[in-house]
Amino acid sequence: MGSENMSQDTLAEHLLELAIKSGAEVAEVYQSRSLSRPVFFEANRLKQLETSQSEGTALRLWRNGCPGLTVAYGSVPPQLMVERALALSQLNQPEPVELGSNFQPAYPNLGEAVPPEILVNWGKEAIALIRNVYPDVLCNGDWECDVETTRLVNTRGLDCHYTDTTLSCYMSAEWVRGDDFLSVSDGQTQRGELEPQKLANQILQRLIWSRENVPPPTGRVPVLFTSKAADMLWGTVQAALNGKRVLETASPWAERLGKPVVASSLTLYQDPEAGPYSCPFDDEGTSTSSLVFIKDGILQHFYCDRTTGRQLGIDTTGNGFRPSLGSYPTPGLFNFLVKPDSASLQDLIQLLDHGLIVDQMLGGGGGISGDFSINIDLGYRVENGRVIGRVKDTMVAGNIYAALKQVVKLGGDADWNGSCYTPSLIVEGLSTTGRNN
Repeated sequence: MGSENMSQDTLAEHLLELAIKSGAEVAEVYQSRSLSRPVFFEANRLKQLETSQSEGTALRLWRNGCPGLTVAYGSVPPQLMVERALALSQLNQPEPVELGSNFQPAYPNLGEAVPPEILVNWGKEAIALIRNVYPDVLCNGDWECDVETTRLVNTRGLDCHYTDTTLSCYMSAEWVRGDDFLSVSDGQTQRGELEPQKLANQILQRLIWSRENVPPPTGRVPVLFTSKAADMLWGTVQAALNGKRVLETASPWAERLGKPVVASSLTLYQDPEAGPYSCPFDDEGTSTSSLVFIKDGILQHFYCDRTTGRQLGIDTTGNGFRPSLGSYPTPGLFNFLVKPDSASLQDLIQLLDHGLIVDQMLGGGGGISGDFSINIDLGYRVENGRVIGRVKDTMVAGNIYAALKQVVKLGGDADWNGSCYTPSLIVEGLSTTGRNN
């Protein structure tokens, strides 16, 4: 499964050779292999262990300047793939060839694999810690080790590959109290080691806060988004920073380079060596790089792939990624980091005389418009700097761009939520509505 094995595989070279012999001017092969070993728990008990493997190959070529793309999974018939890609190229209009060249770096493998028995032990430990305090709670979860190898090679001398091993876990604790059902969930994605005690403590804190149900606050109150929930805000920001959205004039920040766009306390960036979502090159073979998108509230850069960068009159930022194996590269992010402050989550809570904590939501964010209205799946009311209980049947609405100009305070508790590294934060300017219990 390692990158060494993929680099020794001759399939890519065979596809490239066949493509050129069949009339293509240039061609590239993108290969992805993955091995996953998840461990599942259900109702406090180990349910099953699995092993799953997948392998996919994408061939992209240009003939007479027209691109053709085809994909195969598992066993690959090289001649058939080439014929299909050539046939598809006849249906497309000519496009500039956006391929890297003469680039054959040696990338180290990222992360280390963990055997299933360790995953099982971590799962049992987390469940035991929760049920020692709340024996009536039912815990479910999955603990997983994923090994993924990527290789990109083309007829212009590009050949790069690496293997990425990540560990992840997800746990939920279900608590039934008469007619009241509560589900608290959390997770981790890391390299090398997971932390069952930290995960259990995060869930236990939510269970403690949820002991009592209380009426929600209404009107405009300060809202504290935990690091788990704050990702909703950054999805809109990521869309606004996408070079393709800038070209389409869909981004409200298209003409705002060098100008303030959010609160001065916010610095947003990407780092190819940060966390479990580090990445040495994008799906076009360009080395990824550190890039500050917003510094102290001022817009610095957009991100783009080769095509978008050329159309914007700038170079690629190394952010050309394929949404799927059968897709063309498009601007995307491998990780996105929000620079934290130093305050703990408890420090942030103590700043609120009267407010709301949002921890889990139903539904997504506001998209590129920034307007949103979400139902709170798990939230808490704060009075005089103290959590007084859980709120139900509550909604929060507002505009993300406006809210990010009214950030009251950032926390120091940054954590990975998917590929977004964000702390908790307090924002103003959001409207809350709810049904009093």
